[in-house]
Amino acid sequence: MSDPRVSVVIITRDRRPELLRTLAHMTALPERPEIIVVDNGSRDGTTAAVLDAHPKVHVIRSRRNFGAVGRNLAVERVTTPYVAFCDDDTWWEPGALTRAADLLDACPRLASVTGRILVEPDGVEDPITPELRHSPVPAPDWLPGPALLSILAGASMLRVPAFREVGGFSRRLWIGGEEELLGMDLAARGWWMCWAEDVVVHHHASTVRDPRQRRKLGIRNTLWTTWLRRPARSALRRTVTLLRSVPRDRASAEAVAAALAGLPWVLRERRVVPDHVEQGLQLLEAPQSSSPARRYVG
Repeated sequence: MSDPRVSVVIITRDRRPELLRTLAHMTALPERPEIIVVDNGSRDGTTAAVLDAHPKVHVIRSRRNFGAVGRNLAVERVTTPYVAFCDDDTWWEPGALTRAADLLDACPRLASVTGRILVEPDGVEDPITPELRHSPVPAPDWLPGPALLSILAGASMLRVPAFREVGGFSRRLWIGGEEELLGMDLAARGWWMCWAEDVVVHHHASTVRDPRQRRKLGIRNTLWTTWLRRPARSALRRTVTLLRSVPRDRASAEAVAAALAGLPWVLRERRVVPDHVEQGLQLLEAPQSSSPARRYVG
């Protein structure tokens, strides 16, 4: 029997072998979730390969690359109360979807459950794990794990009404650190996010990526998110900290220039988070600054 509570959404672009490997894992899960793949304008025959190998998988084929917003397109079609996101190079362990859905069932104000990521092929914990496991964000007694103020889009299950309430992922940010703004907006509306030790997701990182472009987008989007939601003093402090930490090269300069070019719309759409959310964000600054998973490289 399939679990009627959960759908799975995967976005992909020109990574057919990785996607087929992920789908082999996901279609074999005991939960047998509905799976929706958003093909963001692939040119390598991804859609045809998926339909041939996995005819029960739903594919949304786009002529353009929507980035993270592709997930929004898929969630528009979801009829289950929960949606699990994974990337084309991540997959959920058998039973993990059920455990995450059980937590969401038990906690009506819980918006998301982020799983423990094991990096393949060695099965070691992702470097970001200590940061999540020991999150300093104060949590209510009912929360089933450490409180977070963001998610990991490749390894999180979300409550669909909460996701829709905040408008999903930002079209402005496109992709690259897009989860942080979503998390701040969920917290600002009173939703909680947590990490769960026994919800396991595997990640076998694709080699098909442009690290410099990813870094540019990550720097730009971090600056935009900071300016959009943090109070002026915190925004200034975080901006200075970020600029001191990035490599001194053309890619970083282009990222900052792109961020500055977006200032007019950032100021129009700026909404500062409530005080309790800002206090949590301040508590996260120290562990994030020392985290080996948060380095602008490439």
